Amino acid sequence: MKQRIITGVIAAAVFLPIVLFGGWPFVLMVYLLASVGLYEALKMRNIKIWSIPGIISLILLWIFLIPSDYHEILADMNYSKIELTLFAVLLFLTYTVVTKNRFTFDDVAFSIMATLYVGIGFYYFIETRASDNGLTFVFYSLFLIWATDSGAYFIGRAIGKNKLWPEISPNKTREGFFGGIVCAMIVGLLFGLFAEMNVPLLLLLLATAVLSISGQVGDLVESAMKRHYHVKDSGRILPGHGGILDRFDSLLFVLPLLHFMNML
Repeated sequence: MKQRIITGVIAAAVFLPIVLFGGWPFVLMVYLLASVGLYEALKMRNIKIWSIPGIISLILLWIFLIPSDYHEILADMNYSKIELTLFAVLLFLTYTVVTKNRFTFDDVAFSIMATLYVGIGFYYFIETRASDNGLTFVFYSLFLIWATDSGAYFIGRAIGKNKLWPEISPNKTREGFFGGIVCAMIVGLLFGLFAEMNVPLLLLLLATAVLSISGQVGDLVESAMKRHYHVKDSGRILPGHGGILDRFDSLLFVLPLLHFMNML
């Protein structure tokens, strides 16, 4: 626990000022976090980041993360992100032939899905921060996730008796699941009362509940992937916390949904 707290304090001391500052330092930080996240995902399937499929995945991720304000870079080349993704698929499929199926069709699917899994969430991290009132919504999302995680953990430990999804995450309970939602809604209430969210309070509370559920689903998705590939933590870059995916798994679901719900 001591190591976990020390790592958390150091990480927050680096992470939060960059989030506050925004701009290119923030974008570069997100690119770095996403790149490490992709490395962790590919490693689960024993795909090296500096292999040909790893490099293709990494380049595709970097293209995917290009902020919407700079999409004219691709437009000037008469390409879209979808077209470049499809081109990457063709490259991956070609590589299956070159390697005589040592790199398989399943590896192609995993590489694409891993890139999208990491890329979608971190892309919307950039987009959220760059939007009007974006800093408020970034901190709303972060506190919502932290409240959900803490509420689920402590309430689950205190009164949890019924397993939520033992095949995926044996320690999570239904009581913790609903406790996390309640704690998140308290955060939503505080933001609705004291921050300029420009969202009706009732709608904000409803959205907070949905986002809390989404964050917990994101946690379970990463747990399912780790269980499938027999991995305890996605990485060891954050002592006591695991890897980047272990820390940002909920955010990868919450931030895209925040945009899909047209809250910004």
